[in-house]
Amino acid sequence: MSKMLSALPRQDSLPGAVGLTEPPLIGLAGLTRRAMRGESLAPFAQALQARIAANPDDANALMDLSTVEQLRGSPAARMRLQRAALERRNLFAQNETIPGAPRLLALLAPGDFMANAPVEFLLEGSGVNLDFLYVQSEADLIAPPPHDIAFVAVAESRANQKILALIDEAAPRWPRPILNNPAAIARLTRDGAWRLLRDLDGVSFPENRRVTREGLAAETDSFPIIVRPVDSHAGEELEQIANAVELKAYLRAHQVDEFYVAPFVDYVGADGRYRKIRIAFIAGEALPIHYAVSSRWMVHYLNADMLYSAENRAEEEAFMREFATFARRHAGALDGLKRRLGLDYFQIDCAETDDGRLLIFEIGTAMIAHDLDCPITFPYKSAHMRRLFDAFSRMVGAREQPRDQHLGDQATGPA
Repeated sequence: MSKMLSALPRQDSLPGAVGLTEPPLIGLAGLTRRAMRGESLAPFAQALQARIAANPDDANALMDLSTVEQLRGSPAARMRLQRAALERRNLFAQNETIPGAPRLLALLAPGDFMANAPVEFLLEGSGVNLDFLYVQSEADLIAPPPHDIAFVAVAESRANQKILALIDEAAPRWPRPILNNPAAIARLTRDGAWRLLRDLDGVSFPENRRVTREGLAAETDSFPIIVRPVDSHAGEELEQIANAVELKAYLRAHQVDEFYVAPFVDYVGADGRYRKIRIAFIAGEALPIHYAVSSRWMVHYLNADMLYSAENRAEEEAFMREFATFARRHAGALDGLKRRLGLDYFQIDCAETDDGRLLIFEIGTAMIAHDLDCPITFPYKSAHMRRLFDAFSRMVGAREQPRDQHLGDQATGPA
């Protein structure tokens, strides 16, 4: 029996608790690291399948195999296996228990990688005990397992709005402090975030409108526009539309009912390249995640011109090294963001406009921050990521209650 499992509460004392006979989770961070290194996940899939064949109730194996299938590009298999795991229990432990360390309970929603903040990456090597509680109904929140502090990892989406509402309703009676106000997360729809921040000094946030399929088809004179289905992320199904002909083609290709529409803002630099910045806010402190340089307007770090361009990496290194200068330049906007949003942890994707404002593309809580880039190609990244991870661990440690209070004692309510 693993140290991790033996240190958890007895299964008969805690509904849905971690099973006592299963090998521990490999976890999202561990599997993603292997995939990023180019390792084949086939041996992991085979071993996990063998475990499930031997014990169909091995929920850890089912959950890990669901992660493997998502990483291998099989989202349907991901969801099927995750549902099977959650039919067996909804509480999972990520790491071996570290005596005396705080225990963080992450509240999660079922779904793909964008359904929740990937908190595992933030706590790698942190010395924080991490458990996951998947929330599907009110019953899942009645008797939470022992923990020092909870973190609402559930991200905003149409599917997650009900779960965020359930957590918000339970929050006033929660036995320990809670990080990340679920009601504040629920406001982070693209149009909701725009309404919150549209008049913020130092910020340029193009209007994001939520429209029906019929409403989008009626667009006639606002081109160029950016269109994406509601709940799409990471550039999936996002396109720039220049005219009515392109709009009709887009609608034929995307059979969904609702979209977000925003004006296209051309933020190209004088050298013809685009620069997108990702920033994390942790307990009010702004920290860089990455700085991507690309010849394309839709910039994502994985498809930007970073891996094969030493010049672009040198620019990112300089930006991260001198981030304090950037933060001073946009101090008013950054301070306004954290005050308006009211969250302990969130991220933004942004750029800088010609007139010196912060151009906001997206705000959320589930954007990934990781230390998975090759240290030979990106030798400067690890130190910055370590500072970010340390800030997250400090926030967890600062917000937990005194250790002499027994785990599970009633507190005054959420932070």
